[in-house]
Amino acid sequence: MPDFLSAPFLARLCRLAVLALAGAGVASSASAAAPFEDSIAQRTLACTACHGPQGRAAPDGYYPRLAGKPAAYLYNQLLNFRDGRRHYGLMTQLVEPLSDAYLMEIATYFSALDVPYPAPAPVTTSAAVLQRGRQLVLQGDAARRVPACAACHGQAMTGVLPAVPGLLGLPRDYLNAQLGAWKTGQRRAQSPDCMKQVVDRLELDDLNAVASWLSTQPLPASSKPVASLPAAAPGALPLTCAGPAAPGARP
Repeated sequence: MPDFLSAPFLARLCRLAVLALAGAGVASSASAAAPFEDSIAQRTLACTACHGPQGRAAPDGYYPRLAGKPAAYLYNQLLNFRDGRRHYGLMTQLVEPLSDAYLMEIATYFSALDVPYPAPAPVTTSAAVLQRGRQLVLQGDAARRVPACAACHGQAMTGVLPAVPGLLGLPRDYLNAQLGAWKTGQRRAQSPDCMKQVVDRLELDDLNAVASWLSTQPLPASSKPVASLPAAAPGALPLTCAGPAAPGARP
């Protein structure tokens, strides 16, 4: 039986649908239900119930954007939730019964969506905090052996293929939560985990400054991930990072 028709997955899909409808205050009725079609768009409604239509992100600042992120990055994160390196019960329950191949199909679908980003958040942070955030993002901190975020995520901060996500267009609360989760060990990647090494060299105030500056930046004309970093990117990451996992691979 295909993964997406398995009893555990359908049960989790139903629970997510109930939660989404209750939270939105939508009345349940047969006439209002979307017609069923056997397509990846229909099956990923379990994802967009939280992550927003077409994976645009939820307005609450907690559920991040999925649309347009590199497929290998999305695939790695689905593996991390399923295999216990990231922790959020609802996500874990949803992906737990799914195969590597089906997780890759989900990741590929969302990566191909090209939908507009929202406007950046209004500036509510002091100029000093924003300046510190800009410095860390674009220049790093040599004294702490912290490379610039742009050295890995691209000068435009829109991500790098095949597996590095963009950092623009994300809410400050979400960025703070993820950076904090890396610092406390609640979020991990396969070893060697270079993000863990970076955040361990920064203070919480530094992480907040990075999140604050990133969340106020507009998207460039092209928000797509770049194909690769320049061959001699200034401040290139002096750390070894785990590469993208291949379907069927295990750490």
